[in-house]
This record gives sequence, C-alpha cells and structure tokens, in this order.
Amino acid sequence: MITAVTDASQVAEARRLVSGYARSTGVPEARVGSVAIVVTELATNLLKHAGSGHILATHRDDGEGVGLELLALDRGGGMADVGRCMDDGYSTAGSPGNGLGAIARLADDIRIYSRPGLGSAIMVRFFQQTARDTQRAFLGAAVAAYPGEQVCGDNWAFSDTAQGRTLLMVDGAGHGIEAARAADLAVQIFRQHVAAPCVEIVERVHRALMPTRGAAVAVARIDEAARTIRYVGVGNICGTLVTGEGARHMVSHNGTAGHVAPRIREFTYDYTSNPLVIMHSDGLTSRWDLASYPGLVTQHPSLIAGVLLRDHRRARDDASVVALRPLV
Repeated sequence: MITAVTDASQVAEARRLVSGYARSTGVPEARVGSVAIVVTELATNLLKHAGSGHILATHRDDGEGVGLELLALDRGGGMADVGRCMDDGYSTAGSPGNGLGAIARLADDIRIYSRPGLGSAIMVRFFQQTARDTQRAFLGAAVAAYPGEQVCGDNWAFSDTAQGRTLLMVDGAGHGIEAARAADLAVQIFRQHVAAPCVEIVERVHRALMPTRGAAVAVARIDEAARTIRYVGVGNICGTLVTGEGARHMVSHNGTAGHVAPRIREFTYDYTSNPLVIMHSDGLTSRWDLASYPGLVTQHPSLIAGVLLRDHRRARDDASVVALRPLV
C-alpha cells in the first residue's frame, strides 16, 4: 500500500492506514504501537524537510527475514551527512532532532539513501521471523496503483528453488479490478510451476490468461550453477541486468500473454559481479540511469526500487519495480 503525505492532516491518516496494514499482515499487536510511532516520525519528517512525500508499506520475505517494510520517499533537499542526521539532537529544521534516532531504536533495521539535491529514501523493517536458510537473496519492491484505484493491476512474485532464484513481474492490461485479476492469476500459475523451465512458466501463464484481458509478463532466473541469468518476457516489462561491467537491457518479445504471444523465447546473460536484476512495468519510464544516483547501485534493493518509482513513475498508470540481488 502507498499513502501520500502532503499536509499535516495526513500524518494521522498515514498512521491509521499503515497500522491497519501491519495488523493485516500479522505484525503482533505489541509491535503495532512501535509501527505507529515510526510512521508518525517518517510522515512528520517528510513534511518538515521536503514539504511532501509518500510512505509505502509492504510485507517482505527475503534473505533478511519476514515482516513489515516501510519506505519513506521524498524529493526534498536531501541529507549532506546521513550519519550525523541519525544522532539525537541534530536537526536542520529547528526541531529537537530525535526523529531518525527514535526510528532506529524502535525498528529492527533502517537504511537510508540521500544526497543533496536528490531527495531521500528511508527503508525501515520490523521482523516477525528471522531469515530462512532457503532465502538467499535481498529483495526490494515498490508498487503504486493507478491514481484513484483501490487495487493494482501490477504484481510480482519470487521463489528460491533448486533451479535458481526466480522472479516474476506481471502487468495486467489496463488497470483496475480486471487488470488485477489477470495479474493475480499469473502469480498463482507461477507459484504452482516455479520449478519448471522459464519458457514453460511463461507458456503456462499465457494459456491460463486466455479468459482474461491478458498481461505483459516476464520471468528472470539467476542460475548460479550455470553462471547464467535466464530471462523470458512477453510484452512491455523492462528487465535490466546490472553488473560491475555496467547495465544491460534484457530482451522481451512483443505480445500480450493470454492473447497474442507469437514468440516465447529464453535469452541468457552471463552471471558476473554479484548481479542486480531490476524489473518494472511500463508504469515507469525506461530512461532511468543508476549512474545519475551516486552510490545507489550498492544500496539495499528496496531503496533502489523506491527511488526509481519516486522519480520515474508515469502519472496515469499502475507502476511497479522490483530489484533482486543474490546474497554473497
């Protein structure tokens, strides 16, 4: 879920919405109070230092653990010294300066990406369960529905199997309930057949979506044994592989899964330099460049996903971006 914070009246609304979401995802009631305080601090900081921003709440399950993740995103002036801003008593706005320090004490993890002139992205996590041995990847995602819609036609899923860490991105045609139904069905088929070859997964999704309005679909698999990234895409999903050698766009064929998919083909790319895989729907422009954000490529995938959504989201579409980095 995503909530905008543009004036003081929305601080309480953000606290209410995120607290309710936390309960719905299994956060113990004893910790919901901490979540509420953190949301209040994040929302207040957005107004105080940037004038406005957004807070995203997501259930996360990856190599760090299972629990609630919050992302606070703004386009303000940014922080020149993140470490100093974490110290109690330090403030650039004439306030007591306890916000980030209080968040760090209440949460299980906090990560910050901020540069002068580039705004800030703050990730906060509350863990309900420590990482499982089978989860060998860092994941980050940021999703926003078409303005005014209650459901999102974009969806994604991840599974770590013997065949490799496998990621699905799906963008249901259009937006609203019917787009969400197509995307949800694609996720269901992916989970049922995730151990299959990537081409077979996409073929099964294509057949399953025939009664729906269809979707753009892509599957990426990090095959560590073969030192290969496998990628199969149909439609307007953008897949990018980022390594020490630079960024490379992965190939999707034209079409719409469920309707017209004349070529479902796998492309392979070399697995080198602890790769970062980024996939997003066409709700984001494809003209982003991580080199424009000094140091971002080394940050947690959630911060990468959040910054890309914040700065490159199209105004009138569902939007989603997922970043995946294997654990080393």
